[in-house]
Amino acid sequence: MRDFGYQRAHDVSGAVALLGADPDARFLGGGTNLVDLMKTGVERPARLVDVRELPLDRIEVTEEGGLRIGATVTNSDLAAHPEVRRRYPALTQAVLAGASGQLRNMATVGGNLLQRTRCGYFADVTKPCNKRVPGSGCPAVEGEHRNHAVLGASEHCVATHPSDMAVALTAFDAVVSYETADGPGELPLTEFYLPVGDTPHLETALPAGALITGVTLPPAPVAAHSRYRKVRERASYAFAIGSLAAAMDVRDGVVRDVRLALGAVASRPWRAREAERLLTGGPADAEAFAAAADAELAAARPLPDNRYKVTLMRNLVVAVLTELAEEAAR
Repeated sequence: MRDFGYQRAHDVSGAVALLGADPDARFLGGGTNLVDLMKTGVERPARLVDVRELPLDRIEVTEEGGLRIGATVTNSDLAAHPEVRRRYPALTQAVLAGASGQLRNMATVGGNLLQRTRCGYFADVTKPCNKRVPGSGCPAVEGEHRNHAVLGASEHCVATHPSDMAVALTAFDAVVSYETADGPGELPLTEFYLPVGDTPHLETALPAGALITGVTLPPAPVAAHSRYRKVRERASYAFAIGSLAAAMDVRDGVVRDVRLALGAVASRPWRAREAERLLTGGPADAEAFAAAADAELAAARPLPDNRYKVTLMRNLVVAVLTELAEEAAR
């Protein structure tokens, strides 16, 4: 690890100014991803601007009935908050599935959204990687790609986004707030992550030097009937090979509202709009769930060693929606 500077920010505008004065600086929250990348040489910031003590650590109910979550709220506090558990249970489940208690105590909401892929080629500076060094190639296409993307990838990058939290937030139409030297701004989470295309090194639509200040969840009554299901290769804490955030409102056997987001299948959380469209207004049965999953996954372009993910995600959608439908019928 090379030498770097460190400075603690005391207010949002000061933090933004500190980063603006040094283009090689990075914001530091919990450090659970950034510090690891610094150790391996993937990230080499000249300065860390510590934002952990900024007044962004509250969770509040909005006037509209949603939730406003500050960027420095820890994963542990987010998962345990009574309003999160009551209004958006899938979000609590996603956070608890994401990491050990020690990591959740350190990791922040803002940092979680900005964590980098866990692709082994990206993490190894001795290997080429278009995300790390644009134009150097993507060895995962011909190499190890068992846990890589089947949706939205390109020949330039087949890595997946690792966040569990972001999958649940995507399902519930979260909006990211940020601050720049020119003032505040907002981005829907569905637009926050950029498509891979031929520029996989450009990961988010955040303006340069922007500081995430919070995430707002709009009111969504359907979210109270939600769950997050994660499939991983070992029972202990591990990154997903497939996950699903799902919420469904069923009345008299008919789907009145449904939200679906898939995880670990693309470079960003994948909102399943086509599946939602097909399900809404239709029967809440396994046949309909399978047809909707098949329609959504028709766009999948798996590689030889990750074809299993298409079947896995189809079965996951059917299983979780069936559970939600059975609960609604009780």
